[in-house]
Amino acid sequence: MSLKDRITEDMKTAMRGRTNPDEAQRARDAAHLGTIRLLLAAIKQKEVDERVELDDAAVSTVVEKLIKQRKDSITQFRAAGRADLVAAEEAELAVLQTYLPEQLSPAEVEAAVAAAIAEAGAVSAKDMGRVMGLVKPRLAGRADMGQVSALIKNRLAG
Repeated sequence: MSLKDRITEDMKTAMRGRTNPDEAQRARDAAHLGTIRLLLAAIKQKEVDERVELDDAAVSTVVEKLIKQRKDSITQFRAAGRADLVAAEEAELAVLQTYLPEQLSPAEVEAAVAAAIAEAGAVSAKDMGRVMGLVKPRLAGRADMGQVSALIKNRLAG
């Protein structure tokens, strides 16, 4: 089953689960369903814009983009003292993260970065683009690319 199909099935399940008599649970179900609908809308928009059927890798990219948006929003809402909005964004973030592949451990990320640096023959910060070009397809969706970039920069600077 493709990732997009799994998301669609999860939406159907969430829609069926809205008969729960508990008010708090019903509110959580509605928020969960809303997040899934938001994700499906983003996927559909990308498909319409590019006139293609998205594969799992492209769907993961959409999920990652939405996750990054939520993280940025959480940071801004915390700075503004809006705990209510922080909680809503964190709930959406938790739902979105369930659609990413299993994340690599820091040791696995470091090993992949070291291998890419060796493969590219990188020796200075000028070679960072080449290293990122090698490592991004290998780690996409399985590691925070911002942290990977910082790791590469540290390795090449030192």
